[in-house]
Amino acid sequence: MSNQEGENEEPAQELAIPDSLFFATLERDEFSSECPSRKEPPPASPTYPGADTAMAALDGKSSNYLAALDANIENLQKRTQQLIDKINENRKKDHTVMSNFRESLLLKVSTLAEKLEEMMFLIYDLHNKLMQDKLQELSDAMGRISQIGAELRQVCHAVEAAYKDLCIQPEM
Repeated sequence: MSNQEGENEEPAQELAIPDSLFFATLERDEFSSECPSRKEPPPASPTYPGADTAMAALDGKSSNYLAALDANIENLQKRTQQLIDKINENRKKDHTVMSNFRESLLLKVSTLAEKLEEMMFLIYDLHNKLMQDKLQELSDAMGRISQIGAELRQVCHAVEAAYKDLCIQPEM
């Protein structure tokens, strides 16, 4: 082993072993703030006289802190559950309101469609009467045209017969 390796190991060991109660409690407080639900067991051997009473006081404070933290977490969980329940109730109310709105809207649309259909049938009846009258007039006009056409044919036959009679006369 070289001298550099030996020198690098000593500072690492010094960092791993705290030499005062301040660093020991600082590390434990940092750890408990990262993982508040975990409790760290007290160190097995105190580093100075009177450390047992100091550790007991700190453990009492940390257990009170953890108990208060647990109570706060439970309170937050209850409040969160209450908010979720309230949201779900409001959603049910919204669903009921929307269902009622849909039903009333369908009823109104259905009523409006029936009125529109009745108006269409009234308009159809009016147009049917008008078309019936116009078709009757057309039928009468077509009948007159047929009659006039028959008369015109008779006139044409009479004119043709007269022309033939004029053209066939013997020459004298």
